[in-house]
Amino acid sequence: MVLATELGSSQPESSFDLSTYLVKRKEAIEVALDSALPVIYPEKIYEAMRYSLLAGGKRLRPILCLASCELAGGTADMAIPTACALEMIHTMSLIHDDLPAMDNDDYRRGKLTNHKVYGDDIAILAGDGLLTYAFEFIATKTENVPPQQVLQTIAYLGRAAGAGGLIGGQVVDVESEGKTDVSLETLNYIHAHKTGALLEACVVCGAILAGASAADLQRLSRFAQNIGLAFQIVDDILDITATQEELGKTAGKDVKAGKVTFPSLWGIEESRRQASQLVADAKAQLAVFGSKALPLLAIADFITSRSN
Repeated sequence: MVLATELGSSQPESSFDLSTYLVKRKEAIEVALDSALPVIYPEKIYEAMRYSLLAGGKRLRPILCLASCELAGGTADMAIPTACALEMIHTMSLIHDDLPAMDNDDYRRGKLTNHKVYGDDIAILAGDGLLTYAFEFIATKTENVPPQQVLQTIAYLGRAAGAGGLIGGQVVDVESEGKTDVSLETLNYIHAHKTGALLEACVVCGAILAGASAADLQRLSRFAQNIGLAFQIVDDILDITATQEELGKTAGKDVKAGKVTFPSLWGIEESRRQASQLVADAKAQLAVFGSKALPLLAIADFITSRSN
């Protein structure tokens, strides 16, 4: 288990440094993920799971979980198992999204995709393994949290990852591919579920673990919904404007796949404006928390300024 002291502590507003905060949080999460998944028999499946889980990335989702738990009065130690589980589920979604039956992508985070290294069969099973292990990990490794809050976290995450969340969004995304008449309503549904549901779970589950009130959970939920949509809009923009080297994955794949995106409906400049407005609306939800919300506020700004 990673100690809270290793994760650093919240800084006062005058000295808050997002870069330092993200580096410290990411380092601690990498250590926790590495120790969470040792290689045992049968080695191939654990190696495949670790290949994608430990492939790097910004680790924004687990960092959001830790930040929201601390905002709500909890500690990093309370949230580390759930933060790791969220990254496991996110990694599952990337492995499966890259498969030939889905987006058929060769690169992810600058490395060959899981199925390119281990084959389609092991890649599917690696994703399945990460998904199921995520819930086991929360249930068995969470400490100093009332059982009811652990149960609530598992249920919330199960909904976010299932047919009513991430998987449902993926289904509508697949069904919409190649269609030219996809409405803004449908596009919003896809991304509110495929991307937004898990990101919302990151924020809300951290606060649930800390025992946040229903009113605070609602504020954090609205915050997360807005930054989740902003995150996807920026992703759509980067797919057009960034290179494969910058993205760490194939660039321009949305256009090649015939997908309707926010820039294809609005244009790039309006898409940027919409993303900025969503972030502003998100940040307004956290005004009541004062300086305790600084990490989440800074991450919200980071979402629209990132280059990968």
